[in-house]
Amino acid sequence: MSSSDTFPRLILGSSSAYRKELLSRLRLPFESMSPDIDETPLPHESPEMTALRLAQAKAAAIASQIPDALVIGSDQVATLDGHQIGKPGTHANALRQLQTMRGRTVTFHTALCLLDSRNNAAAPLQIENVRTYVTFRDLPDADLNAYLHAEQPYDCAGSAKNEGLGIAILSKIEGVDPTALTGLPLIALTSMLRHANIPFFQNC
Repeated sequence: MSSSDTFPRLILGSSSAYRKELLSRLRLPFESMSPDIDETPLPHESPEMTALRLAQAKAAAIASQIPDALVIGSDQVATLDGHQIGKPGTHANALRQLQTMRGRTVTFHTALCLLDSRNNAAAPLQIENVRTYVTFRDLPDADLNAYLHAEQPYDCAGSAKNEGLGIAILSKIEGVDPTALTGLPLIALTSMLRHANIPFFQNC
């Protein structure tokens, strides 16, 4: 697998530490690059279409620079009542998000794209959206403030890190892939990689 003849170049189109950690679980050699794209939703675009478009755009941006590679793009959009919930950026914005979501169920769309730019690619483009339904506890402002100060999840859509202390403000997670909520749906990804004839367990 260490030879480029048996294992193609695999690139994660993201600078996210969360996605890097998830991909490393597969024990495949990979690189990560940050795609430079505009992530602004288009007018009248559904949350699912935003996530799918951006996942593909991220992969395409990297593939345009790196030929003959497998490029992974992923994007996540959180929604409540059909409206997108972005990354809060600040404590005040995060608190407002959590106040709005408490006691309610938020849908997370995690889109995944695998772009195969090799000449012999069996499937040049694979793309999928994985939904996760997250119900937030109905907690008082004091608890929400304390959580935000403790974990500062200001770079996370939905203002909660489910892989950390944020799990304490959630009451239920429903979905087909437990890794999707963290940002990279590994069950879908392993299916895509298998379809691209990537060997697993070879170096185990």
